[in-house]
Amino acid sequence: MRNQPSYDPAATADPVLAARPILERFGLTGRTALVTGAGQGIGRAIAFALGQAGAAVAVADIAGAKATAVAEELRAHGITALAIQVDVTDPAGVNAMIGRVRESWGTLTIAVNNAGVSTWEDSEKLSDEQWRRVLDVNLNGVFWCCRAEAALMLEAGYGKIVNTASMSGTIVNRPQNQSAYNTSKAGVIHLTRSLAAEWADRGIRVNSISPGYTMTRLLAELVATPEGKDKLDHWMDLIPMRRLCSLTDLQGGVVYLAGEASDMVTGHDLVIDGGYCCW
Repeated sequence: MRNQPSYDPAATADPVLAARPILERFGLTGRTALVTGAGQGIGRAIAFALGQAGAAVAVADIAGAKATAVAEELRAHGITALAIQVDVTDPAGVNAMIGRVRESWGTLTIAVNNAGVSTWEDSEKLSDEQWRRVLDVNLNGVFWCCRAEAALMLEAGYGKIVNTASMSGTIVNRPQNQSAYNTSKAGVIHLTRSLAAEWADRGIRVNSISPGYTMTRLLAELVATPEGKDKLDHWMDLIPMRRLCSLTDLQGGVVYLAGEASDMVTGHDLVIDGGYCCW
């Protein structure tokens, strides 16, 4: 079988002892990374995690000023960083983003496609524009990014793509109604699997993370309202750990999927939700 590891009990080389130390295989020194939607929240946390693990990080966001601010933060902490303004719903803009990475670093090892939007609306009231916007950013945008990133990674014969999906791609959230968001994230999970199978023998690993309810600044503002507080109480009843995810709860999974330690992992959706999907 192609790429099948051999095992010879009489061999003098012990594969466990011959391998690089495990903590080194979690490191990202010398690698280049791109994170979309990195101007705030989850994307910013991921950018910091990859940078702290040793990677140079391209910070991409539709808000150029936010991308620049995060890139400056990274550089202030000794991390090589590049800011890029991009609208992931524009395939030409996505291609230009990858062109910037190629021009700056010549290669791309890691890509985290995190840009996304959401809306809470009853489906019978959901406008065509709302539906299209959510699907365009959350699903089409992920595909445009994966396609452009893979073009650069395939040249090198190696790369790691991590897409931000959601537990909403597996379960239906209550009590809020969000059919467009749920559908888009289910699409991201299956797109991830499809691309993983397609590119596996060409060196690219494609995985996703599925966060549960995560305490970002925007969510904190929401749950501070009476309506949001009611929803928060409902969510907490359904989370076995009885707390929301923090931004740092998501960092370890992404670093694992981005590095050598996960080279045999592809097509996987890593759910990080405090047990919400266990029920």
